[in-house]
Amino acid sequence: MIERELRSAISVPHAPEVVWAAVSDWSRQGEWMLGTRVWIAEGAGNRPGSELAAFTGIGSLGVLDTMRIEVWQPPEKCSVRHTGALVRGTGGFVVEPDGAGGSRLLWWERFELPTVFALGWPLAAPAVEWGLRRSLRAFAAFCRNYRTERGEQ
Repeated sequence: MIERELRSAISVPHAPEVVWAAVSDWSRQGEWMLGTRVWIAEGAGNRPGSELAAFTGIGSLGVLDTMRIEVWQPPEKCSVRHTGALVRGTGGFVVEPDGAGGSRLLWWERFELPTVFALGWPLAAPAVEWGLRRSLRAFAAFCRNYRTERGEQ
């Protein structure tokens, strides 16, 4: 196994509690996460041991990613263990206040790749990084709408 890590962050002009509520709303992640649909597979989805599933792809062609929440510390930190046949490793996000009333959202993924897949990582990594950055930019817009939907000013 070879580990490869991706990290991306974005500033969001909303309080950490709003950012946390938006980023941890699993059923709505597909509204901002590129080509992905997420659902709670087991448990409440808001505590360690809860299981999540995500399908990333187009139509029926894609990858199923199963996860188990390992750390749940609202409104600051969530980490998951990827437990699927293809996607293995850990991932998560951290929400930090930025000192100006907004937040910084850091999203990270640490993939455990079989050696044969690791050889292709240099070709795949730029596309995966682009998708993550694009998704986080979409998240900032989603968060603004999410705040309005919650009746916050």
